[in-house]
Amino acid sequence: MRISAKPVNFKFNDYLNNGYEFLKNNFGNVLLAVIFCFIMAIIPFCAALGIGNLYKYFRKLRKDKSAAPGEIFNFDDFSPYFILQLIIIGGVLVLYIPLFIIIFATQQNGEGPSGFGAAIMFPYIAIMYIVIFAVVLKGFYIPALISLGGVKDIKTAWKMSTAMTKGNLLSIFLYVIVVGFLSQLGILACGIGLLLTLPYSYTANYFAFEDAMQQIEHDEIQEIGLKNEY
Repeated sequence: MRISAKPVNFKFNDYLNNGYEFLKNNFGNVLLAVIFCFIMAIIPFCAALGIGNLYKYFRKLRKDKSAAPGEIFNFDDFSPYFILQLIIIGGVLVLYIPLFIIIFATQQNGEGPSGFGAAIMFPYIAIMYIVIFAVVLKGFYIPALISLGGVKDIKTAWKMSTAMTKGNLLSIFLYVIVVGFLSQLGILACGIGLLLTLPYSYTANYFAFEDAMQQIEHDEIQEIGLKNEY
């Protein structure tokens, strides 16, 4: 397979519908796999790896019903996810350190920041969150590229993800809000509903990732065959 990053045709409704159908038809396996993800999250720096393995498992489950949820405990992609999490931690520190400096530098007798400090702090917080959302949206496809596309270099995955999200940031932003809202609806049922809504968020994301990978992957063998036909 050859991967050529390009803007993805983002099919909002398809991902929601396909995610629901997949969950409905494979609920037991999906739920067990998600529980295994929670167990992986207990291991330091393995939460993102567990979710990445979950998407791999969903791909296998679609093709082979005998795929085992225990595949969540696979550490082949530990290195890229470990580096990705270190970058995220470093980025958060870079953003928050100036904020702490502003707060402590403008405190009035330990009672909080002065008026001048607040005037600086609130615009900075707004800018900080804009930056965070921009980075998260542009990097939306990084887990797909690592787990489903086999891209192990984070810098390469970032560049490819930014190309894939070009022109789709608003759609992805709305999608993230909708899926995030739906995933939390289970809280209204005393938390029990999370056993349905949280797995749904993962299955919907999987179809968003799988569709994107299908749009940018090229089977060179098939391409050669098509050329020979003509």
